[in-house]
Amino acid sequence: MAELLSILYIALFAASGIGISRFLFSREKPLVRIWLGLALGMAMFIWFPALFSFLLGFYLPAQLLGLLLACLAGIAGFYFSRKKSLVASPWKVEVPFFIAGGLLLTVCLVLLSTHTIVPRDGALYVGQSTYGDLAMHLGFISSIATQGTFPPMYSICPDMPVNYPFLCESVGSTIYLLGTSLRFATMVTASYAILLVIMGVYCFFQEWLGETRKSVFAMLLFFVGGGFGFWYFFDLLKDNPQNLTRLFTAFYETPTNFVPNGMRWVNPIADMMIPQRALLFGWSLLFPCLFLLHRGAIKRDTSAFIPLGVLAGALPLIHTHSFLALGIVSGFYLIRSFIKNEGKTQWFGYAKYLGIVLLLALPQLVFFTFKQSGGFLKFHFNWANESDNYIWFYIKNFGLIALLAPVAFLAANKEEKGIVGGAILIWLIAEFIQFQPNPYDNNKLLFIAFLYACGLVGSWLFDAKDRLTRGAARNRLSIALLSAIVCATMFLSGGLTLGREYVSEYQLIDADQVAAAEFVKENAAPDATFLTYNNHNNCIAALTGRNIVCGSGSYLFFHGVAYSAREQALPLLYEEPSTYFGAYSKQYDIDYVFIGSSELANYTIDLPYFADHFDVFYQNNSVTIYRVNP
Repeated sequence: MAELLSILYIALFAASGIGISRFLFSREKPLVRIWLGLALGMAMFIWFPALFSFLLGFYLPAQLLGLLLACLAGIAGFYFSRKKSLVASPWKVEVPFFIAGGLLLTVCLVLLSTHTIVPRDGALYVGQSTYGDLAMHLGFISSIATQGTFPPMYSICPDMPVNYPFLCESVGSTIYLLGTSLRFATMVTASYAILLVIMGVYCFFQEWLGETRKSVFAMLLFFVGGGFGFWYFFDLLKDNPQNLTRLFTAFYETPTNFVPNGMRWVNPIADMMIPQRALLFGWSLLFPCLFLLHRGAIKRDTSAFIPLGVLAGALPLIHTHSFLALGIVSGFYLIRSFIKNEGKTQWFGYAKYLGIVLLLALPQLVFFTFKQSGGFLKFHFNWANESDNYIWFYIKNFGLIALLAPVAFLAANKEEKGIVGGAILIWLIAEFIQFQPNPYDNNKLLFIAFLYACGLVGSWLFDAKDRLTRGAARNRLSIALLSAIVCATMFLSGGLTLGREYVSEYQLIDADQVAAAEFVKENAAPDATFLTYNNHNNCIAALTGRNIVCGSGSYLFFHGVAYSAREQALPLLYEEPSTYFGAYSKQYDIDYVFIGSSELANYTIDLPYFADHFDVFYQNNSVTIYRVNP
């Protein structure tokens, strides 16, 4: 029942967005109007419950008030659009997108389903790409809903404000608060965002390139296109047949993610959208922003600037990199507008856009983003290249896209070059400035530059094919063969990576720890703190929404959190409790001591001390939990 109610809850936001879209975008064709409406619905779904939660705490009344506000806005949109003449267009022209986009959506949803804590024999399983980060996302979702603190604190470093764009997590917390399972809350919200991303990439390319065939191909190039990484798995295959089969069994040895061989340009579905919620929800709103920016800046439709400003202003607390990428492209287009002397009407449109963004985004930037990332900026050249020649690194990672992008750019007209200029600026900035502790994460900016490269190259390839096919009929077979070779070269690495991701499976949390977590959810206070080992797949942090003394450094370090004192206390608490437990338990408000396989494997635990001093709160075959404060 909770699952059905949550679907209805989301559907009401989506319908409200479509109602507003009918009023704002009545001149758009139906597919674009529906997509922009769904995007507006997503923005309200993320923000409206959060706004009330800032005032009331993250509890059910705030979520219902957020829904009420969205419904009122949607009703107003439907009402005021009654007299508008909605543009109609034949759906037949969109059939290629429905086929290609439907296949992409199916791949994404299958991977999402097989990679999100799949229960089997009491344990929980995930895929290769979600083994690392999913536990962190589950911890955010469960702790926000369980503890009700908003803005949220880290459950893996209590009393520390979250240094992360947390609205991508609170949207899942809303659904979890409605009574669904954690798996369902994670999946249903991500599914909505995935649909928007796929539609968004296509609609953006359609707005820019104009032709359905070019737009569909560029979309596929963005989601599946890859470099020459497949070479490492087919080379010398006769002497080493396992070279290919290990692709489907080894951990992170794929044609798009093989660090020892310098393959760092990952597949956006397998390695970005499925495991990284901030990026996924950021992209769900970024592509509508890029669409509206193109409409306003390139096609000079100033009516696009106001909705653009609203959506752009929603981005900082959802995904900071998306906001930054949009800002870079917008800044380039504004400079371009001044150089071209486009006039006061156009500049006033930019001014409205900037004013709305500042009004909405500045509080987020001042009170959250700048505090979180102010110390992260530093000079770093050549992104994630550690071992290759500069040019060769990008050739082998991007393949034909890298080789053809300069050709396509030279062949482009002046306007086309102006369109991709913002992407070039993104690339230059991301090549020299590191925006977070991990330099690899600059790919969240680089992917937007890659988006424009896919559009430029995809369009040029069709133009080149058209010129070749104007010759004699005997050339058609050779052109078809050439097209097949080009497509195989471009899509083989990405296709193999998706295949590897599909067959991957790893146990995240074993059955005994899942059972312990279920008991904790039912019997421990929502704000209770547990002493545990700081493994990333911590069952208490991921599944219960409760606090632990210190979580994994693989999360906290890259969020810029000072956690070393807590981490150093862990072995002292377990191994020398007679000396340290009394003081540290008060300092860190420890309510329970968790002893499981990870704790026993990493510490020489003074088991008699805990057995003598505390009552057993829960026990099964491999887990014992002691209650510190009866």
